[in-house]
Amino acid sequence: MDITIKIKDRKGQLHEVKAPTDMALNLMHVVRAYELEPAGTIGLCGGMAMCHTCQCYTTNDVALPEKREAELATLSRLPNIKPNSRLSCQILVTKELDGLEIEIAPLF
Repeated sequence: MDITIKIKDRKGQLHEVKAPTDMALNLMHVVRAYELEPAGTIGLCGGMAMCHTCQCYTTNDVALPEKREAELATLSRLPNIKPNSRLSCQILVTKELDGLEIEIAPLF
């Protein structure tokens, strides 16, 4: 099953993308697959919740899984954190995310 996600890139352009729920992808993988940001600017740690390059802001009320300890630790070190900040590498693509809207956070 594919779901629809709206992603605003760092230039402010909104993209509506389809993402499969049966491939164990996370949102960082989706951003990379659609090449919404230049190579080498998303997920530098490979999805290990150790860097900030995949940080995003959720912009609607789709329920997300709880933040785990590694994500909380990384987010706590960031200067541009908001209450709706998440690391996209820590959010698995599931059918419950259908309709999610996110904005990719600035790098600095």
